[in-house]
Amino acid sequence: MTDDFTAADFDGGASMAAELLESSDQLQAALHKVIELVQAQGATLATAESLTGGMVGSTLTDVPGVSAIYRGGVIVYATDLKATLAGVPVDLLADVGPVHPDTAAALAAGVRERLGATYGLATTGVAGPDPQDGIAAGTVYVAAAGPTTVRVRKVSLDGDREAVRRGSVQAVLELAAELVVEEPGAPRR
Repeated sequence: MTDDFTAADFDGGASMAAELLESSDQLQAALHKVIELVQAQGATLATAESLTGGMVGSTLTDVPGVSAIYRGGVIVYATDLKATLAGVPVDLLADVGPVHPDTAAALAAGVRERLGATYGLATTGVAGPDPQDGIAAGTVYVAAAGPTTVRVRKVSLDGDREAVRRGSVQAVLELAAELVVEEPGAPRR
């Protein structure tokens, strides 16, 4: 025997279910937009993830055929791995720490270079529930690096860890799509 539940059976009811569906729709729209844009260029993507712990790569690889554009990713949760795996300068990490716009930019540029991709995407921030080194939970920096441009965006997200991490995935995919549009015809790497 199975029990069927609806969102109304839980705290938050139908409004929470509607918010989750809307968020999911927005994430899917961002995902498919960036994939279409990168495919149209014959370009490639790579990811460096901290607080998302592989969710960006997982979201990308949920799409059949994405192997044509997705080179791979690194999960750099520990600060020292941001340097050794993604190429973030050690002195930058010592000066500003792991949750900073310059660190996000270096992550995106570093993974782009190290994995030989046209575009590098990066996430770093504090998923919560507690602050980290005086930085509030929900503070996130996403970055996208292309052949000539690196863009960074700070996002402040509400909710639990899952909501912050999911919002971070959506934010980096949206930023990536914007960057790809800015750099049309970028050469394949």
